Amino acid sequence: MFIVNTLILSTYMAGSVTQVALKTIALEAASISGLAEYINADFEKAVQTIAQCKGRIVVSGIGKSAIIAQKIVATFNSTGTPSIFLHAADAIHGDLGMVQQEDVVIIISKSGESPEIKVLVPLIRNFKNPIIAIVGNTGSYLAKNANIILNTTVEQEACPNNLAPTTSTTAQMVMGDVLAVCLMELKGFQPDDFAKFHPGGQLGKKLYLKCVDLYAGNAKPKVLATQSLKEVIVEISSKQLGITAVVNEQGNLLGIITDGDLRRMLEKNVSIEKSTAGDIMTKNPKTIGPDELAVEALDLLRKYGISQLAVSAAGKYLGIVHVHDLIREGLI
Repeated sequence: MFIVNTLILSTYMAGSVTQVALKTIALEAASISGLAEYINADFEKAVQTIAQCKGRIVVSGIGKSAIIAQKIVATFNSTGTPSIFLHAADAIHGDLGMVQQEDVVIIISKSGESPEIKVLVPLIRNFKNPIIAIVGNTGSYLAKNANIILNTTVEQEACPNNLAPTTSTTAQMVMGDVLAVCLMELKGFQPDDFAKFHPGGQLGKKLYLKCVDLYAGNAKPKVLATQSLKEVIVEISSKQLGITAVVNEQGNLLGIITDGDLRRMLEKNVSIEKSTAGDIMTKNPKTIGPDELAVEALDLLRKYGISQLAVSAAGKYLGIVHVHDLIREGLI
């Protein structure tokens, strides 16, 4: 148990914490920028090997490297590269059965000399699966027995004792990200593809939720251009969206009237008895198509400082998207 002198601690806190923080950030940044010199023919071969894999990508490691392996698996899966995590310790106690004939195996290790790794590698080699090593020691057992080496050597850990994995795990994680991004480019992975793997939460909704999913559940306020202002007020009030569309007999959108338009009309002392919807409507209003993404509707609402958008297709009025719809769906 460490007993810290209060005076010493306060003196340390005065400036040393900031210095240590900045030094740590600099070391972490150096571990990332240093990877640039390791992007070579072996890296290209690794990307091609993974891209051509007919099975899954099995990513394994031990200790902190195992945690990085799980993150890489999550990134691969979400970007269209089917992957599974295999803990190196569990692999030699039964889980090795998850490795199939057409899988590619990535093994992550800083030293490349962990006992579990030394047991696992020969077993994988016996299965004839390609081994890609993400390793910080190119002279290690893992490196010598891998088909492809991705070098993640760092000069030192950010840990003051140069022991706790810090910069080395940062380098491993970034190398995984680089692989994933290169694979996305190679496969032509698009936002629509991304949406398939992220259907839940705010991110998923931004990628797949469309305007038709929003306005279909709303009331559909509308009046004819010839209708009276009293009828307009009743329509806006009853449909509770703060707006009504103005249409012709064929259902074509001619304009819109908002509750704000009504207030501004009253301020001008316009005759309520003589005016019609067509007299006060906003012509050529901002509209959006039913198949446009909801997030695009949000962009238009923000851009023009409005709360509602009329939805139309081929000139036909379909409904209203309200800012409350976007709030309800968690996009705001």
